[in-house]
Amino acid sequence: MKLREWTMEEQEQLIHFLTTNTWPFHGNAHPERDLIEKTIEEGGYESDEVKTFWVQNEEEDIVGIVKIYDLQDEIPLFDLRIADRYRGFGYGPKALRLITEFVFGMPEEKIRLEGHTRQDNLAMRKTFERAGFVKEAHLRKAWFSPKEDSYYDAVTYGMTREDFLAGTTTPVMWEDEGQPKKAKRIPNIPSEIETERLLLRMPEVEDALDVWNAKRNSHAALKQWMIWAQQEAELHSTEENLRQAIADFITRKDLRLHIFLKETGEFVGSTGLHQINWSIPKFEIGYWLDSKFEGHGFMTETVERLTRFAFEELGARRLEIRCDEENVRSRSVAVRTGYELEGILRADSLSADGKHIRNTCIYSKVK
Repeated sequence: MKLREWTMEEQEQLIHFLTTNTWPFHGNAHPERDLIEKTIEEGGYESDEVKTFWVQNEEEDIVGIVKIYDLQDEIPLFDLRIADRYRGFGYGPKALRLITEFVFGMPEEKIRLEGHTRQDNLAMRKTFERAGFVKEAHLRKAWFSPKEDSYYDAVTYGMTREDFLAGTTTPVMWEDEGQPKKAKRIPNIPSEIETERLLLRMPEVEDALDVWNAKRNSHAALKQWMIWAQQEAELHSTEENLRQAIADFITRKDLRLHIFLKETGEFVGSTGLHQINWSIPKFEIGYWLDSKFEGHGFMTETVERLTRFAFEELGARRLEIRCDEENVRSRSVAVRTGYELEGILRADSLSADGKHIRNTCIYSKVK
């Protein structure tokens, strides 16, 4: 991918791009020609303070546009927009990394680069995270939407020059209340992890249909062990659940990963690192599989890779797998991946349907 500077000769192309795509999370979701022409005339797309670039993919298709402004200040801002038809292909994070390289490559040596978005714009928030930006502020009722005539929360993400040059991500440690605590650095977490046959990646809202079908296909098996599977899944509730999972991944509260076959792209199941305690750090690995993929060793392969990732990349000191004593398949995965049975908590929990008292097995690995 590359950035190509926009020129005044491309005025009509810019107008066409902005008026034929939709921008639901911007102040003006459907900008009109007159307003764009006026902005161009006033230097809103090209001046000493502003530069505009087309975002082009490897085939040189225009997939987006970015406006970088306040260029005379030490802290520039930007407005990145990806065209409707190119959303969901990973162009956003790649474009943002190019923007970052441009800004910190300027001779004036900018201090930082920052951007703002609506709190519910999960796609843009994911773009920030994947490009190494850090959430630095949450502003309540700070984003006005004329279309809904309503205010939304806004969030701010930033990248410092020091982090850019070092290739690191330094989370903000909030120490303005009570006794300051020693900062615990949360490692940068990739959105994708590969195994020999599988791709484990961060959830996307577009996964909803695959997840929903897998849950319906596997309902009888999942219902025995999963509280959330007591009722047949509905598509709309699956979508809402994915939105929450994405938000939790971004904030590092919970790290769900969806499992896909590399060869075919089919959805296999779900896994992740849960019950996170970053101060140690320790995690609990959870998993479920679409029944049609049972018997191929996919979950064993997944847990082995996730275990290695947690120890080597996240600095984990302890990993757990917890399951019902009668859940033979889940226990077998723990055993095959080298987890040690620490103990069985007797009468520790209810069965998934809430009707029976069950024992809980705790398997672990420590470093």
